[in-house]
Amino acid sequence: MPKIEINRDKCDGKECAECVDSCPMSVFKLENDGIAVESGATCTLCELCQDLCPSSAI
Repeated sequence: MPKIEINRDKCDGKECAECVDSCPMSVFKLENDGIAVESGATCTLCELCQDLCPSSAI
């Protein structure tokens, strides 16, 4: 299973949520005011979340 890390200091959470909206495998979810990894096991390492994250938090 890939290890997905979110840098909480850089992440804008629900203000952005680009990773939640763009992930084709629904790996991320909104949780409180931040982003959480919901199902890391389904990640295919496509790196779309990394490419689209405006703050380079993933």
